[in-house]
Amino acid sequence: MKSVLERIGSPADLKALGPDELRALAAEVRELIIETVSEKGGHLASSLGAVEIAIALHYVLDTPNDRVVWDVGHQAYAHKILTGRKDEFRTLRQYGGISGFPKPSESPYDAFVAGHSSTSISAALGMAAARDLGGGGRKVVAVIGDGSLTAGLAFEGLNQAGHLKKDLIVVLNDNEMSISKNVGALSQFLSRKLTGRFAMNLKKELERFIRTIPRFGTRLLDIAKRAEDSIITLLTPGMLFEGLGFHYVGPLDGHDIEALVNSLKVVSSADGPVLLHVLTRKGKGYLPAEADPAAFHGVGPFVRETGTPKKPSRPSYTNVFSSALLEIAASDRRVVAITAAMPEGTGLSTFAERFPDRFFDVGIAEQHALTFAAGLAREGLVPVTAIYSTFLQRAYDEVFHDVCLQDLPVVIAMDRAGIVGQDGPTHHGLFDIAYLRHLPNMTVAAPKDEDELRHLLFSAVRYGRPVALRYPRGACMGVDTSGPMREIPLGKAEVLREGKDAAILAIGNMVHPAIEAAGRLEKAGIKAGVINARFVKPLDAECILKAVSTAGALLTVEEGSLQGGFGSAVLELLEERGVRVPIKRLGVPDEYIEHGSQEELRSRLGLTAEGIEAAAKALVAGSGGLKMAF
Repeated sequence: MKSVLERIGSPADLKALGPDELRALAAEVRELIIETVSEKGGHLASSLGAVEIAIALHYVLDTPNDRVVWDVGHQAYAHKILTGRKDEFRTLRQYGGISGFPKPSESPYDAFVAGHSSTSISAALGMAAARDLGGGGRKVVAVIGDGSLTAGLAFEGLNQAGHLKKDLIVVLNDNEMSISKNVGALSQFLSRKLTGRFAMNLKKELERFIRTIPRFGTRLLDIAKRAEDSIITLLTPGMLFEGLGFHYVGPLDGHDIEALVNSLKVVSSADGPVLLHVLTRKGKGYLPAEADPAAFHGVGPFVRETGTPKKPSRPSYTNVFSSALLEIAASDRRVVAITAAMPEGTGLSTFAERFPDRFFDVGIAEQHALTFAAGLAREGLVPVTAIYSTFLQRAYDEVFHDVCLQDLPVVIAMDRAGIVGQDGPTHHGLFDIAYLRHLPNMTVAAPKDEDELRHLLFSAVRYGRPVALRYPRGACMGVDTSGPMREIPLGKAEVLREGKDAAILAIGNMVHPAIEAAGRLEKAGIKAGVINARFVKPLDAECILKAVSTAGALLTVEEGSLQGGFGSAVLELLEERGVRVPIKRLGVPDEYIEHGSQEELRSRLGLTAEGIEAAAKALVAGSGGLKMAF
């Protein structure tokens, strides 16, 4: 006999299931998620907590005609399984397989790309407004976690939705966590004990008592229900959402499939914006993830029975950054640390333990993080703001207006710069060089390895100006980091190898592959020099121009966008100095890079020793270079 999940080819198949079968389906979906993520890696805890929500939504709604907009794809694995992708689910986040995030080009059931948080309400409201302009009748639902409500964008959407009074359902998936434990006054308000079991038990006890009253029970229940809803609204976060123009329903047990289905049926027929407050447990169904949901937010392959990683790895760049910052802060009380809801992901959790008064988690609020840092810097402190490169994009105006315009000593530690791998195009940190280097007063630097990361972080704290320090995701090179930290002169490059036939000018984690490529080229009779640029801005003009004067060609290598990137900066330098030289830029072309392992993607882009060798040979042979004539 087929399992329940085997009978589900699309959401339409859910309609024939009874309550017991829906519960069985939830268990089978969880099993597939745990099994797949333990083998392939992925975002586990969030998706395990949202299984019943996904089932109930597709059971009640007519998807894909009705729109379901997921806020961040971390919670959407069950949605993918239920919408015709269960057989492909084992290819999750693999090169050529399905994405780990909702992706409209992958399925009509994915209404909107969701790789960054807090976008769902605004996007869903836009869809609702478009529906009304077109005269359609579809339902529109946004599913958002309570952690995502710490971002201003979510409240901008709520504010406009309450004003427009569009038919819109917002499902608040409240598990008291985003990636790490939520922070802030709003989180405390949402997670008050009163919003949980007390409120739900109060409703049940009140209904049970009134039903026992002879003759008038039904009528009294209707009256009491309205009064009880008013009381609950005052005692729970309903007061906040009612004030924003939403009808508040809840809180509900997010793992009670019948309650979810019944409530969704009711709210889907309501007029105007409705917020359905649902309480869930992150990591539901897998004890290690329930016990430590932050550790199981995003994981590599792990042993199913224990939850331990399958492959022990060398320390990561994040680990080295964390240790270096602790050492720096121990001797410099001006140094404070800021994260945007990711103390574990950015390595700042140890800083928080060691220096709690000098650590600030601002929630999912990158814009606020940078302006807050600017305020700290204005008063003489040196804030180190650790944010993933892809998320820093959301704070561009604050970097320009609040940090660089005032030339404040804010250090931006850009973790996950470059190719991040299986999270794909929403998470690759490929654009930071291009969108930061043109800002006056900004310094942009990248270390060649973990030891240089320590020295550049030490230096950035002392430069007394805005500094963006980019470093990659993943394991380090294995370089010794036991020596004392030293200050690297601002804008000073490092010549690693001399060469007369070509000069390879590399930045960041492309330096070591460039050294390996130079060794390969020498065996082929080509003498290639290698320069570790260290700085995208300011460039070491003297070093670069000297290399160009002695080499016959110049190859720039970066793990970032070619459009406005490091190679473009070198071209501008040569143009300004009137220098002619055959030159080729190697980097990421003008396209979004799909998901896959870092090794697979770098190989495809030519960002390996072999790729650099091939590009240098073509350049020297005159078949791949661009002749500069200024």
